[in-house]
Amino acid sequence: MGLYKRGNIWWFSVTIKGKQFRFSTKTTDRKKATEIYAKALLELDNPTKDVENQISFGEFFENQYLPFSERQASHQSKKYYFKVIPEWFKKIPINQITTRDIELLQGDLLKGRTPASVNRIIATIKHSLRKAYEWELTEEETLKRVQRVKPLKGEVQRLRFLSLEECHKLIEVAEPHLKPIIITALNTGMRKGEILSLTWSQIDLKHGFIHLEKTKNGERRDIPMNDTLKILFRDLIKNRRLDSDYVFLNPETGKRLTDIKRSFRTACKRAGITDFRFHDLRHTFASHLIMNGVDLKTVQELLGHKTIKMTLKYSHLSKAHKEKAVNTLNITIYHNFITVRQERG
Repeated sequence: MGLYKRGNIWWFSVTIKGKQFRFSTKTTDRKKATEIYAKALLELDNPTKDVENQISFGEFFENQYLPFSERQASHQSKKYYFKVIPEWFKKIPINQITTRDIELLQGDLLKGRTPASVNRIIATIKHSLRKAYEWELTEEETLKRVQRVKPLKGEVQRLRFLSLEECHKLIEVAEPHLKPIIITALNTGMRKGEILSLTWSQIDLKHGFIHLEKTKNGERRDIPMNDTLKILFRDLIKNRRLDSDYVFLNPETGKRLTDIKRSFRTACKRAGITDFRFHDLRHTFASHLIMNGVDLKTVQELLGHKTIKMTLKYSHLSKAHKEKAVNTLNITIYHNFITVRQERG
């Protein structure tokens, strides 16, 4: 146990039932941090108090679940979700969260948000409490109460993708630093975070692969490069900066690009493309593969979907799949027809 700094903030670690947990004192003042640490130690030494039961949802989520989620691609989203969760819910001890609490929270979050957005936040809360149970910070009964809450209905499955003509137009009008990013997205189906965090050590031009070590589902993914990407990366590597391993850099600072919202929005406006997000480039990649006869299993692997269920939303675009199914029926009927005629002489 002890005090330590994380950035400018003082943190401390404590051991509960043989497991170590870290807590933020939320202060840069060492004296105040020491007082908070001392108070925590007193509570641990007081046998009349069950420290674990005193942990509120907010304390648990901020001090234990968020640090745990740093290894996940969804970490930034979870930080945002924590900000929008109302204070009344954060104050509830994790062992006392009820089904009604989660349902009331759904109602609060619905104000100004879509059912899809609320469902994502609630799913994160459920996952955090499942981890709390695994870490022996809450009881199984708490987990059961939370899991009883069903997702909100009315969630619209959004599948927006561009035609080939729109793809060419978007690339044509994009700013120079944005063009290669859009081209990469359209030819790999990679997520924005995966693209912006790309390093040259992940680009294997010799064998024609992009190697992703850290993905959203936590599994390694190797993406084959087509001729367009090989040409693109060969051009980029000729002019790469030797002081950074990142592929896509801010043209003004020379540092890794972290935000392209404004330039992407501008490019869409110039191209006359409306209701379109960067993530829809991923949908565009998958949709055109399906429409060109690529099977769902292959698309699943290229996108890095953990289950085929996530890829099935593109299945209605598969003309080849539908035609094959109809033709199979046609062959069967025709075969039976010929067989009957032959039997009749």
